[in-house]
Amino acid sequence: MKKKPSVIKRLFKLVVFVAVVGLLVLAWYATRPGPLAFASGKAVALDAYQGHPTGTPPDFKATDPVARGRYLSEAADCQACHTVEGGKPFAGGLAFKLPFGTLYSSNITADKDTGIGGWSDADFLRAVRDGVDDEGHRLYPAMPYAAYTYLTDEDALAIKAYLFSLPAVRNEAPENQLSFPYNQRWLMAIWSGVFNPKQRFMPVAGQSPEWNRGAYLVEGLAHCGDCHTPRNLLQGLDNKNKFAGAEAEGWRAYNITPDAASGVGAWSEADLGQYLATGHAKGRGSASGPMAQAVELSFGRMTPSDIHAMVTYLRSVPAVKSPELPAPKEAAAPASPKQGLAANVDPHGKEIYAGACASCHGWTGESLLASRATLTGSRAVNDPAATNVALVVLSGSKFTPPNGTIAMPAFGAAYSDREIAAVVNYVTARFGAEASAITAEDVRRMRAMQ
Repeated sequence: MKKKPSVIKRLFKLVVFVAVVGLLVLAWYATRPGPLAFASGKAVALDAYQGHPTGTPPDFKATDPVARGRYLSEAADCQACHTVEGGKPFAGGLAFKLPFGTLYSSNITADKDTGIGGWSDADFLRAVRDGVDDEGHRLYPAMPYAAYTYLTDEDALAIKAYLFSLPAVRNEAPENQLSFPYNQRWLMAIWSGVFNPKQRFMPVAGQSPEWNRGAYLVEGLAHCGDCHTPRNLLQGLDNKNKFAGAEAEGWRAYNITPDAASGVGAWSEADLGQYLATGHAKGRGSASGPMAQAVELSFGRMTPSDIHAMVTYLRSVPAVKSPELPAPKEAAAPASPKQGLAANVDPHGKEIYAGACASCHGWTGESLLASRATLTGSRAVNDPAATNVALVVLSGSKFTPPNGTIAMPAFGAAYSDREIAAVVNYVTARFGAEASAITAEDVRRMRAMQ
C-alpha cells in the first residue's frame, strides 16, 4: 500500500510529460514556417554568399574590437533587459511581470560570483544561442536565444568581449517567482527543441546584401519578432502571422507588416527610417514604452546603413491585416473645443484634457510646440483598445528625444483610474478613427502591471 502513491505520482508525471510533448508537437505544426520562409531564394552558407551581412556595417568606422562589441550589444538591445531603472548597466534584476509570475533578468557583468565573469567562450555561446547557462540550467525564452541563435561565433564573442571590458558589478538577481508548471525549468528543454532553430544565419541567395543584412538584424540581433509577432499558447512565435502585432510588457507592439490600414504599408521608407532612428515620424506618431527604450538604447545608436537595411527587409515581409485596427484618421480635429466630440463621450474627459493636455497637444491634435506631441495619425490614438494611450498617460514617456524636447510626463499619481479612463476615451474619440471604451477597472489593472 505504501508504494501506490509513488506509482501514481510517477504515472501522473508521465501523463503530464506526454501531454506537454503532444502540445508542443501540435504547436510546432501550427508555427512551422521559419522566419525567412516567405523569402524567395535558397538559403546558403555564409561563406558561400557574396556579401557581408553579419558583423558591423561599412559605415561603422571604429576598428577597436571592444567598440565593435559595444555596437553589436546595442543592436541586440542587451542593456534594456539587464538593467534596473537607476541601476548599474547590465547588472540584472529587472522584473518581467507575466500572467504566470515574475521573471528577473540576470547579471551579465564580469563579476565572478553573481555575474558571468567565470564563463568561458563556450559557456557564453551556449547561453546566448541555446538557452543553457554555465551550470546547465535552462533559460526561459524571455531571453531571446531563439533569435540570437542566428549570431555568428565572432559576433556573439565580440559582445562578450565588450561586456567583460566593463566594470564588474556584484548584484545577485532575485529568484524567479513562477507558478506551476512554469517553474519547471526542464520544460524549457522541450520548448527549445521545438521553437529554437539552433542554426547560424544563412543568407538568402538572390537577395541583396542590404536585404540580408536587414534580415540578420531584424531576425537575429534586434529580435523584432519577440515583440511584434503573436505567440501560441506555448509562447512560440506564430510566423504565419509574422509581425502582425502582439503584446510586450503590457504594451501593444503594433503590426509592422506592409498592410496599408493596420500596418506600416502607408508609411514611406523615410517614415520608417526616421521612426527607428529617432522614435518619431511626422504624422505617424511617437514611440513609447518598450519601443521608446529600444530606440534610445538600440536603434537610435545604429548607423544609417543598418537602419536602411532593416527598413528594406521589413518592407519585403508579407502584409498581414489586423482586423481590430482601423486605418488611422489623418484629418486634424476642429480647432474649437466645442466641435468634433461624440455625444456619448464622458464630458469629464474633456475637462481633464483642457487642463492637462491641450497646452501641448492642441485641440486639433497637431501640436504647435513639438512634432512629437502631435496626436493626429498616431497608431496608438487610432487603436480602439487604447492600451498604449492609457499607459503613456499613467507612466509618461521615459524616452529622452535626441533634440532635447520635453518628454510626456506621467499623470498616474495626479488622476484616479476613472479620470484617466475618461481622458483616454476623449482623446481617441476626438483624434482617432474609432472611440475607445476603457473603464476604470481596465486602468486599475494596467496600474498594477507597472
